[in-house]
Amino acid sequence: MYEITQKILCCVVISSTLIATATETPANSMAQITQVNQLRDVRASDWAYEALRSLVERYGCIVGYPNQTYQGNRALSRWEFAAGLNACLNAIERLLQDGVAVSREDIDRLKRLAREFASELAVLGARVDNLENRVAFLEDHQFSTTTKLQAEVIFALTNAWTDDYAVDSRYPSRSPEQQQALDDRPVGNQTTFSDRVRLNLRTSFTGKDLLKLRLQASTIPNLGTATGSDMARLAFDAGSLYDNNNVGLDEAYYRFPLFTKATVWIGARGLDLEDAFEVDTYYDLSRSGTGGISRFTRINPLINRGPEGSGFAFKYQFNKSLALTALYMAEQDRVNNPTSGNGLFNGNFSTGAQLRIDPNDSLMFAVTYLHSYFTKGSVNLSGSVGSPVTRDPFDGQSAANRDTVGISTRWKIGEQFWLGGSFAYGTANATEINSQAELWTWNAYLSIRDLLKEGTSLTFTGGQLPRVASVDGFRADRDTSHILEIFYKYPVTNNITLTPGFYVIFDPNHFKDNDDIWVGVLRTTFSF
Repeated sequence: MYEITQKILCCVVISSTLIATATETPANSMAQITQVNQLRDVRASDWAYEALRSLVERYGCIVGYPNQTYQGNRALSRWEFAAGLNACLNAIERLLQDGVAVSREDIDRLKRLAREFASELAVLGARVDNLENRVAFLEDHQFSTTTKLQAEVIFALTNAWTDDYAVDSRYPSRSPEQQQALDDRPVGNQTTFSDRVRLNLRTSFTGKDLLKLRLQASTIPNLGTATGSDMARLAFDAGSLYDNNNVGLDEAYYRFPLFTKATVWIGARGLDLEDAFEVDTYYDLSRSGTGGISRFTRINPLINRGPEGSGFAFKYQFNKSLALTALYMAEQDRVNNPTSGNGLFNGNFSTGAQLRIDPNDSLMFAVTYLHSYFTKGSVNLSGSVGSPVTRDPFDGQSAANRDTVGISTRWKIGEQFWLGGSFAYGTANATEINSQAELWTWNAYLSIRDLLKEGTSLTFTGGQLPRVASVDGFRADRDTSHILEIFYKYPVTNNITLTPGFYVIFDPNHFKDNDDIWVGVLRTTFSF
């Protein structure tokens, strides 16, 4: 009788442990085992070993943690005991329905326990009924069984301070009257209050794939227009298509696993290089809604920006430490145009590959090669974060190819510090005239996590904005622009994040005669 009691108590404890951990993280979820020797912390000399083995072989009424432990020394409450007893009763009932022989002594023991815990079991039954009713209601009123709605709303206070409108470093080629007109352009220096709204519909048909549709509307200002330099642009401005809160489809792509180690992306809109390539920063910097506040520091513009939006990508994960990604993307606003110089293969496009290396859980390297093509009149080598020279060093006279190589890294130092950055070098060749340009950029960052409160981060970042060092037959960037940025990410709740910060561009447009541009930001992000 003592052995039977042991068996039943073990069954109840095991089942109650399952109930108690049902709401814990997936890492602590439990899985059915078939042999006691699968449990690493249960030995043949333990007093419960034979009882556990009997339960496994006779009733299958046992589970274990994914790390193959039983954790038998864990204490349980009377409520947990009752919940486990109920689970065990259900398991025995299923065995009887299936015609499996169950010991009479075990059944009698369970009956006695059920009478003793009758009040707790009754309450549990009522709770289960209530949960079933709530589940039925949710199923009847749910939006979709496969689709989840996620939203992000940004309210932003911003201002850009500078004494004059930044001009092109090639200005000596203009007449004095033209130059004076540029110098006299007013700078608003006005504080603005704006918003950006994104609604994500995330659909999964297998649990491992993702069909993503995103609607976007925005009033975030383009500070490049106000200051004369794209270097001043915010990380979270959405472009002119969504100005005045015009709603548009911003993303439409599908990601799915191919075989065991391969992943494929196919997109018609909003499939960007950074979706497939490992960006050069950790998540607190690269996310436009909660990360860095300037466009440049968010991602490296020479290896993560180019003609993009439509196309496909393929990633193969050789092992935990090594992955290779290849992609081809065309400019989404041209890919559906059947006229000459447009379409999927004849318009602006980017193609390349990236090798990612993770020596350990704290360190990452990524080596990237990117080839981009721009038609005449649409050359944008700098990813809209450089000077007018860097944007099109050939002054609109030719189409161009850009070939870029870059290396990026991030290093997690302990639990609080993140250190990283990137470097990229590229060459651009004019296809209709005899000219070649060299350009390069770099950035670095240091982030301190959990400063004053868990979940916060204080980040210092900066670097050299994309610069044309030389160009045949045209004027290169005269001087060198740098940016320094500091921001503090503060989670007010799980759904509200405040990010105050500022950045300054020294010698905007790579021209020291331009006054520095200061940008202050107070961003509030709601996510749900």
